[in-house]
Amino acid sequence: MVKEITGKHVLIGFVAAFGVIISVNVLLAVKAVKTFPGLEVKNSYVASQEFNKRKAAQEALGWTVRADEVDGHITLRITDRQGRPVRAAKLQATVGRPTEIAEDVAPEFSFDGEAYVAPLQLSGGKWNVRLKAFADDGTEFTQRLNLHVIR
Repeated sequence: MVKEITGKHVLIGFVAAFGVIISVNVLLAVKAVKTFPGLEVKNSYVASQEFNKRKAAQEALGWTVRADEVDGHITLRITDRQGRPVRAAKLQATVGRPTEIAEDVAPEFSFDGEAYVAPLQLSGGKWNVRLKAFADDGTEFTQRLNLHVIR
């Protein structure tokens, strides 16, 4: 005996298919909002007015930065144009995942004469180091560095 597809069956299939689509969209939207790390700046218009001036001052320093993770330690190497190590007047750094702030930490870095080092155990994956350093003359140097940890 062959059952006939009726309007009731088509309606149930239609509602079930769109129900799955809508449920997945709602789930993804909730996850996106819950893991959003927040604003980069409070007022983007005001920040944009000073951007070129800050960029020129930062480039005039001639600093380059490299971040590494080895044996439970984060190393930040700041060098000048000649490749010499730079000791900043003040240094702040936040290490965290690129997509959420739940694992963000601000380790205490110490300068060992060559680089800034801090003990920090990271699990595998992609991490960001958001660095803010100040030169002796007060010039701010900011940079976001990618750090890939393989475990």
